[in-house]
Amino acid sequence: MASTSARMLTLLGLLQSRPDWSGAELAARLDVTDRTVRNDVARLRELGYPVDAVRGPGGRYRLGAGARLPPLLLDDAEAVAVAVGLRAATGTAGFEESGASALAKLEQVMPERLRRRLVALRSASAAGPANTDSNVEDPVVDPDTLTALADAVRDHQGLRCFYQDEPIDLEPHRLVAWQRRWFLVARDPATGAWAPYRVDWLVLRVPGGRRFTPVDFPGDMTEFVVREVARTGWAVHARVVVDAPAEEVLRRINPTVGTVEPLGDDRCVLVTGGDSVEVVAVWVGMLGLDFHVTEPQALVDHVRTLTARYARATPD
Repeated sequence: MASTSARMLTLLGLLQSRPDWSGAELAARLDVTDRTVRNDVARLRELGYPVDAVRGPGGRYRLGAGARLPPLLLDDAEAVAVAVGLRAATGTAGFEESGASALAKLEQVMPERLRRRLVALRSASAAGPANTDSNVEDPVVDPDTLTALADAVRDHQGLRCFYQDEPIDLEPHRLVAWQRRWFLVARDPATGAWAPYRVDWLVLRVPGGRRFTPVDFPGDMTEFVVREVARTGWAVHARVVVDAPAEEVLRRINPTVGTVEPLGDDRCVLVTGGDSVEVVAVWVGMLGLDFHVTEPQALVDHVRTLTARYARATPD
C-alpha cells in the first residue's frame, strides 16, 4: 500500500478525473478499505479541499467547489499537451506574457521528473510565423517522440532514426513549431549539413546515438526553417515562375507560404510547397498574378484540370 501522502495525491487525482466516485470504486483503485478512503477524504477536507459525500451503502464522493485550487495532477502525455499549448500561446498576439507566466507556474508545481521534461521542451523549441489557413490538415505528432527529442536536445544526445523510411543519424539542435507542424533542426554528423526534419516523419531507433559536443547554428534558425521547409519539407514541392518583381510577390504572400528568388527581369521564382497539389494550386492562384508551372508534373496536370474546369464554368 502506498504511503498516506502519496495515496492522498492519487485520491485527489481520481476525484479530479471524473464527476463522482463510489466509495467501493475508490477503495478498489487505491487498494485500501472503505474505512481508509473515508479517513483520507477527511484528511483532504482538513487541508482545505472540499469533498462532498452522500453517506450510506450507495454513498458517493465528488470534489466540490472551493476557494483553494487542488494540485494539478497530470500524467506525462497530459503535461506535454499543456506545455505545447502554452508554448503556442506565447507566440499569439495578446497572450505572450500570460502564456509564458502560466508555463513557468506549471513548471514550478510539477514533480522534478516532469519539470525536467517541460523545461527541456520549452528550451528546445521555438515558434515560426503562424499560418491561419484552416484547410490545412494538422499532422499527428506522438507526444513521446516530441519529449524524447526535447530530452535529446537538452542532453546533447545523438539520434538514430528513420526519416521517411531512410535510416539517418542526427545531432539534434532545436525544435521549431511552424505552420501547426513540429520540425527538428539537426546536424548530420557525417557531412556537417543542417536541415529541418518534420517530427511526424521521424521514427526514433533504440538505442540512440552517441553524446556530442553541440555546434552553434550558423544563422537565424526560424528563417532557416521557413526557407528550407519551402524547399524540402513538404509532401509536394514547387518552383513557380511569377511574372512580377520579387518585391510585389513578397507583399502578397504569407511568410509561411514560401520564399521568393528574384530573376532580375521583373520576374521571380516562388519556392513553395504543401501537403497536396490542390493546396499548392490554391496558394499560387491567390497571388492574383500571372505565373508558370513546369514542375512537379502532378501540379502541372492539376492546374490544367483547373483551367478546363473554370473554362467550363463560364458562359460561351
